[in-house]
Amino acid sequence: MITVSDSAKQHALDLIKNENRPDGTFIRVGVDGGGCSGLSYKLEFDNVPKDGDQVFEDKGIKIAVDKKSFLYLVGTELDYSGGLNGKGFIFNNPNASRTCGCGESFGV
Repeated sequence: MITVSDSAKQHALDLIKNENRPDGTFIRVGVDGGGCSGLSYKLEFDNVPKDGDQVFEDKGIKIAVDKKSFLYLVGTELDYSGGLNGKGFIFNNPNASRTCGCGESFGV
């Protein structure tokens, strides 16, 4: 399962509303090869499920992830930081054995 913090939930809802996203919009997360630690996170809004998606709902927010990426993201919490060190969504991934300084890539 992939969960969502309260701050990530609120920020996602605000973005969906402010960007006039269609009903049924959800968050799609995934993993690509690359980045300074070997794997990088992907996050985008979508409203069309794909074959093979794993779909979760936490705190009223739906999250879709492809099966391959799910192996790297199982147990991850999606958080949001609006602090001075940078704004954005954060992946709190218990499977990551190392991360880069920017938090956008990881290794297992």
